[in-house]
Amino acid sequence: MCDEKTLKDNEAHFHKTGLTRRKFNKLSAGAGLVMALPPVANAQAITRTNVEITTPDGVADAYFVHPASGSHAAVLVWPDILGLRPAFNMMGDRLAQSGYSVLVVNPFYRSAKAPVVEPGASFADPDVRNTVFALAGQLNEQTHFQDAEAFVTWLDAQDAVDTSRGIGTTGYCMGGPMVMRSVAAVPHRFRAGATFHGGGLATDADNSPHLLIPETNASMLHAIAANDDESNPVAKDTLRQAYAAAGIDAEVEVYEGTLHGWCPPDSDVYDEAQAEHAWDRLLVLFDKALA
Repeated sequence: MCDEKTLKDNEAHFHKTGLTRRKFNKLSAGAGLVMALPPVANAQAITRTNVEITTPDGVADAYFVHPASGSHAAVLVWPDILGLRPAFNMMGDRLAQSGYSVLVVNPFYRSAKAPVVEPGASFADPDVRNTVFALAGQLNEQTHFQDAEAFVTWLDAQDAVDTSRGIGTTGYCMGGPMVMRSVAAVPHRFRAGATFHGGGLATDADNSPHLLIPETNASMLHAIAANDDESNPVAKDTLRQAYAAAGIDAEVEVYEGTLHGWCPPDSDVYDEAQAEHAWDRLLVLFDKALA
């Protein structure tokens, strides 16, 4: 979860690497828009579009990217707490280059259009935290279910989406619970889901996402940050047991040496090697489950 412990762990990381917060912020301000991801082998040509999607609560702004020709399995992407921004557009592009029709959504559309923070913004900035915590506090399990249904309906109406194939979904940080509720909201369409440093996936609360597992049909991948596992080592076991009891294929892995937020390329604690490992596992999942 993005919280005070996340900040402390990140500061310890900067101290260990000799990169001060001031130096990092200076580098981010100058290079935030030139971040790059490793190239996709045999990348397909893609078409990018900013779209608006009507939901019961308003109009959601989103980014839709897909191979330039043909119809393909759809993927719904839930960003982390900093929301829809260039880093997630890049991640959507990469999935599309791999052969998927990808919708990256602004989860905060009820309150603000994306981006909700400035490019290069850091979770360490108190003003940034205050902004995104207020926005995230307006969302709950009901909004997650409702939005998943609306986004699936929209995707299934697109020529670039092959409705004979299942849908996949990915989520980062707060997007983790959104993934688990999405696959439960529309179980006949979602065939795969993946969370990366997802927070609050298995808790003692009555609305814990893991309690929905028996209602789902999606094969799953949970990529867990090492420091999140240190904070809650029971969560991974709870997930594994719940999937086993439901007879659902799931890969639950702790990524050694990672900190919460290691996957997006604009993250303070981006770990390219482990992010690539997680990406490879995602492609394996989608290749199998969305065939």
